[in-house]
Amino acid sequence: MIRFLAKRIGQAVAILLGVTVVTFVLSFLMPADPVRMLAGRSATPETVESIRRELGLDQPLPVQYVKYITRLVQGDFGRSYRQKTEVSALILSRLPATLLLLLGAIFFELLIGMPAGIFSATRRGRPSDNWIMAFSFAGVSMPQFVIGLLLLYLFAHMLPIFPLGGYGTLNHLVLPALTLGISGGGWYSRMMRSAMVDVLRKDYVRTARAKGMTERRVILVHALRNAILPIIAMIGLDIGIFMAGAVVVESVFGWPGIGQLAWQAIQMVDIPIIMGVTLVAAIGIVLGNLLADLVMPFLDPRLQLE
Repeated sequence: MIRFLAKRIGQAVAILLGVTVVTFVLSFLMPADPVRMLAGRSATPETVESIRRELGLDQPLPVQYVKYITRLVQGDFGRSYRQKTEVSALILSRLPATLLLLLGAIFFELLIGMPAGIFSATRRGRPSDNWIMAFSFAGVSMPQFVIGLLLLYLFAHMLPIFPLGGYGTLNHLVLPALTLGISGGGWYSRMMRSAMVDVLRKDYVRTARAKGMTERRVILVHALRNAILPIIAMIGLDIGIFMAGAVVVESVFGWPGIGQLAWQAIQMVDIPIIMGVTLVAAIGIVLGNLLADLVMPFLDPRLQLE
């Protein structure tokens, strides 16, 4: 276990270092000039250069990157160009909303995707199987903002069950989480069906049926335990994706999460926030995958931590 964790931590550090390099370079390759955005159109060249020196943007890019990494090792994510606030404080203020949306989205993904995939696998080739796969394909293909707007129209306008947007109660959470759940649930159902169909062909499943076990017990006790492994891996990826990738949904529902903060930073070319949010999302992906790797051997002892 210790050797496995040490290896994964080393890999995580390398990945996060690579993420900082790529994000740092891409941020400065953007055509917009953050100094011009701050100074305004009417600023004199002297004012622009003064702001550039104040922010340290007049130095060569490698020097800026080394200084950024040095501060980052000390836990300093930098200060926002626009808001003049510590990036870590801005991210922490948005983190509760993001984590709540993440949990709600994964809940709906599992609630929609797993039963649909199991039901479809047990009725492979039948019309019900085809219908479920068609709906899952529609959920995957439909843009998230379309799903969100449809849900708002149905359940906040025509049937005013939930609020049109905002943040603060579980009622505010349902529609944005369901939007992400419908989109991700399509992937989950297809993955669950594929894994379940493969598992149901295994010899131990045939043996369980030959012993007279009920079909429900065969599926839920014997088959599901192995078929769920790909789903756990997908959850690990979703943890990182939802940490900063739910920008569209957060914008549609006015959800004050990290994704919305990232979008505002991109519009303002606020590089410290862009770097901070990207790094947090990368950390989420790394931790999510590590958690999935730790959980899967408990479900399937044949898997070992290597």
